[in-house]
Amino acid sequence: MNKSISFLLLLSGFALHLNAQQKPVYKNAKLPVEQRIQDLISRMTLEEKVGQVSVLLGWEMYDKQGTEVSASDKFKQAQKEQYTGMLWATLRADPWTQKTLKTGLNPELSAKATNALQKYVIENTRLGIPMLFAEECPHGHMAIGTTVFPTSIGQSSTWNPQLIEKMASVIATEARAQGAHIGYGPVLDLAREPRWSRVEETYGEDPVLNSAMGVAMVKGFQGNDLKSNHHIISTLKHFTAYGVPEGGHNGGSVAIGARELHQSYLPPFKAAVKAGALSVMTAYNSIDGIPCSSNPVLLKDILRGDWGFKGFVVSDLGSISGIRSNHHVANSAEEAASMAINAGLDADLSGYGYGKALKKAVEGGKVSKAVLDSAVANVLRQKFNLGLFENPYVNVASAKKVARSLAHVDVARKVAQESIILLKNDKNTLPLSKTIKNIAVIGPNADNIYNQLGDYTAPQDEQAIVTVLEGIKNKVSKSTVVSYVKGCSIRDTANVQFAQAVNAANQADAVVVVLGGSSARDFKTEYLSTGAANVKASEVSVSDMESGEGYDRSTLDLMGKQLELLQAVAKTGKPVVLVTIEGRPLNLNWPAEHIPAILNAWYPGQEGGNAIADVLFGDYNPAGRLPISVPKSVGQLPVYYNAKRPLSHDYVETSAKPLYSFGYGLSYSKFEYSDLIITKTAGSDIVTVSFKLKNTSNLAGDEVVQLYLRDETSSVVTADRQLKKFARLHLSAGAQKTVTFALTTEDLQLFNANMKWVVEPGDFTVMVGSSSDDIKLKGVFNLPAVN
Repeated sequence: MNKSISFLLLLSGFALHLNAQQKPVYKNAKLPVEQRIQDLISRMTLEEKVGQVSVLLGWEMYDKQGTEVSASDKFKQAQKEQYTGMLWATLRADPWTQKTLKTGLNPELSAKATNALQKYVIENTRLGIPMLFAEECPHGHMAIGTTVFPTSIGQSSTWNPQLIEKMASVIATEARAQGAHIGYGPVLDLAREPRWSRVEETYGEDPVLNSAMGVAMVKGFQGNDLKSNHHIISTLKHFTAYGVPEGGHNGGSVAIGARELHQSYLPPFKAAVKAGALSVMTAYNSIDGIPCSSNPVLLKDILRGDWGFKGFVVSDLGSISGIRSNHHVANSAEEAASMAINAGLDADLSGYGYGKALKKAVEGGKVSKAVLDSAVANVLRQKFNLGLFENPYVNVASAKKVARSLAHVDVARKVAQESIILLKNDKNTLPLSKTIKNIAVIGPNADNIYNQLGDYTAPQDEQAIVTVLEGIKNKVSKSTVVSYVKGCSIRDTANVQFAQAVNAANQADAVVVVLGGSSARDFKTEYLSTGAANVKASEVSVSDMESGEGYDRSTLDLMGKQLELLQAVAKTGKPVVLVTIEGRPLNLNWPAEHIPAILNAWYPGQEGGNAIADVLFGDYNPAGRLPISVPKSVGQLPVYYNAKRPLSHDYVETSAKPLYSFGYGLSYSKFEYSDLIITKTAGSDIVTVSFKLKNTSNLAGDEVVQLYLRDETSSVVTADRQLKKFARLHLSAGAQKTVTFALTTEDLQLFNANMKWVVEPGDFTVMVGSSSDDIKLKGVFNLPAVN
């Protein structure tokens, strides 16, 4: 080798070494994340820091031209003026965003859109910090062409956390393939006020069931490796106690004590945080006069201090501004911003809660540099954890292949099947025969795709959604005559078809009537800046929507002419099966007395029609259980099963008990419970409970076994019974198995008068059964006092 070549090689090596040295620390993937975060923050201006914690509305940030998508002028302007580092609902399509199947993005174009936005910020901003894309993902990614699962109230009706974890993994895979990094969900609010418009988004009234479902969603969303391109960050909603607003008014104030907050409303969030959740959203409401978005006890002391939360906190849309405009505890936008970030709220979903107001608050000394840097670090940490600095783009072809794959649709059908609750089945009306000669399908929810999908659902390709009518047609023999009459609308009373419905019923051997509610948004409804509907008491053009965000109710009656339709059909004397598709418990008093068979399907998603038909015709043996009590009247409210003692007494007009209690649900199979054994482990608080479960029928099926506990004497008032353990078990015909549960310290503890979690000595009653009010076995154990 001659000297000139040797010199060139030496020079080249020196140049490479120099390049490596000059490479910013935050771009070096080999260095620890915390070191990279601090290096990046040290390079950022005040404006750039504020931009990283400002989350703008994303659907305005792209331009679509045929099969190409690019960054919009609005996005470029946002980067130039606001330095935003996160977008929300970029891929969302619905009447609020005014994105339709034509103007919105299919999965392939969604991937192109997020790639285009990433490319712009990486190549055209000073520091090249990649974007975070947050999307709505409660029962599927709220984007065109993705799989639509049952809403959360249906998910919890499965009582099957393992299945819900699998479902969440599917949702995450579809969202991440399109460029999303954060999924808003699960909603962990306890729904103890069924008049509230967002019951469908919750897992019901119980903290233990909510906790199990929340943990399942977090695990399914986040997996074990956020860099895998199959997982997303889970954002827990809404922190906290949002689901029990006074009067059922969405976002209204909440009247609960500190002990009840810790005992009932915080445990689902705590369980999800302990499972690794990396994002939490604050609630719109206040608790005891303190808005949740400016509550340092919630966001600092409890969330980070007590639970060790390592993620970032984001506001609900506009809730920082709401500190001033709704709660009136701040005099200015600047004061509201400082109250929120000083309380521990990291990111602003809206872009106007922080933005200029936060910048002014920092410059005026109301917010310290350390507080701002901490919030920025909490957001940036997730960008590093997701691997976005090294791999910001997604594979466009993969997005098209993954979304709504056959395997994913199969999961949607499975969740829908397991969510269906058999409320009544007199004289074995169900299952129906597939060779039935003539069946009438009647009702406003029998053949309406959007009414069975629930809120937070994108526009749909009608071919992808199976209604109840279609499901029944798919199931019966070719010779069966299936007649369909809508009969009436959900709310509108202008057009009814009672005569046609009665005529169809008279000619049928059996009648399936599909009633309930709807949270299907339309393009005529006006929406608030938060996305909630602007409900008007008297509407000229009446939509079906009576549930979903903003649609609070004063009664729980079936709306419009639905009950009259059912009564008219029932008078024919033909066997009638009622199927309810709804977002909240509705008044079923008359059907419970007069209709022989009732199925509750909530909003069952895109495969709802097939799943309901599977149950109607016996191809699937139902085992769903109620995650929320069904009241007889709004006058009973609240009517959740685990209210504090003393027990409620009856009213003059009716009993205090609900029509159907928490945990209730029937099956085509019969099960027998026996041989309860309770064993106290010496030297610990662990109590083992075992019993035998036998399928005494000739049909294989699932049973949801439930263990409730009562502390007989306690230092503070506790519930008469509280769910502690449950399991969904499959038994073949005639099969028997021994079921064992272990009660731990966490199951036995209470939040005492000194605001401490303790296990107290004394007698505890164990109740095992198939619902909260159908207890099959009872036993007592004693915890001795510790000397």
